[in-house]
Amino acid sequence: MLKKTLKSLVLATALAGTAGTAMAQDIMLRATANSNENDEDYDGLVVFKNYVENASNGAIGVEIFMGTQLCGKPDECMAGVSDGTIDIYISTSGGAAGLFPYVQVLDLPYLMSDDRVAEEVLTGDFTRMMRGMALADSGNTIRLMAIGNTGGWRNYANTKKRIATPGDLAGMKMRTVPADLPQTLATTLGASPTPIPWPELFTSLQTGVVEGTANGITDIMSMKFTDAGVKYITLDGHSYMGAFWWMNNDRFMGMTDDQKRVVLDGMAALQQATFASPKRKEIQAYADFKAAGGEIYVPTAAEKAAFKEAVAPVFDWFKGNVKGGPEVLDAFMKAAADAEAKIAAERAADLN
Repeated sequence: MLKKTLKSLVLATALAGTAGTAMAQDIMLRATANSNENDEDYDGLVVFKNYVENASNGAIGVEIFMGTQLCGKPDECMAGVSDGTIDIYISTSGGAAGLFPYVQVLDLPYLMSDDRVAEEVLTGDFTRMMRGMALADSGNTIRLMAIGNTGGWRNYANTKKRIATPGDLAGMKMRTVPADLPQTLATTLGASPTPIPWPELFTSLQTGVVEGTANGITDIMSMKFTDAGVKYITLDGHSYMGAFWWMNNDRFMGMTDDQKRVVLDGMAALQQATFASPKRKEIQAYADFKAAGGEIYVPTAAEKAAFKEAVAPVFDWFKGNVKGGPEVLDAFMKAAADAEAKIAAERAADLN
């Protein structure tokens, strides 16, 4: 009798496990990021996976593929999202600019003052507007789910000298991504833009192919650029390092409304995780940069104003050369101004 009971329990457990596995595979989302497990992208994906699988009671599973397991380059990854071989992918603005050039609006300098403003802008209607534009331009195949963060704020780092004024960048060989706006920005400031793939940047800095780069401190230290000769960083915070989270639209639209809500809420949790992750990681990153002999410089208000004045032509270029540029820029500037006003009012209310 006892043997029969034990056998029944084992069989029931096995069947329950099989049923759970089957349920987990009702929908399996393949998500990828061309980074590593030390990156904010991975933090966001882990939070997304945990939320979605729990909130769906196992009906929706998430497989995470880091690095180049599913695709090696942004254009290849975006094509995978479009054709449905990849369900979810995170790109920078440069990585998506070939398909959606207007996403480079986040690379325009000095439009947002701090994290509170950026997070207010990116959780609002501006992202929904960009979603509509991307759907239209991709033939309803690529859906923008959220814009998070991947590395904090872009600052000027280099191997040669302190950057305190726009003139200090004159002639400097500056690494950029192969997108028009970053190259135009570098040229406007008198630097020499040199497109270098991210995996090749360490060697390029080490050998002098480039002398500077515009990145957040967490990326600089996770890639050990101080070992490649980077000694100076100027905290001008000229642009927010937006992370664009894309999803195959057919995959999303094929879900029930309840399943869509779970995925949407999971993306909101992912977004918050990527907002928070760089704030924590940069504390140790700045300490490590100093310990490696690096110099951190904070521009004065007058110096920052000089940078802002020097880059003014870039905005005219964006409006004149980027499809959808004027519309997106106007919407972005309005969203930033509205966010500034809202936060200023909240601060004033909290002071009393």
